Amino acid sequence: MSEDMVVIKVFMNEVDAEIARGQLESEGIRTVISSDDAGGMVPALQPSEGVFLIVAPGDVKKAREILGIN
Repeated sequence: MSEDMVVIKVFMNEVDAEIARGQLESEGIRTVISSDDAGGMVPALQPSEGVFLIVAPGDVKKAREILGIN
């Protein structure tokens, strides 16, 4: 993946981010999920910091269409 990745959506928890990730990856779009939750040890940080769903710039339009993001 390119270094110039794009955050297409911020989720309140990792479960919702993983569901969206599954939708995108089933359509051939590679994704990255990033969150600052102490390596999963403090999931309570997710709502305050957010869980980021990230894709390559060339996949942004298709990813937004799949997820219904305007």
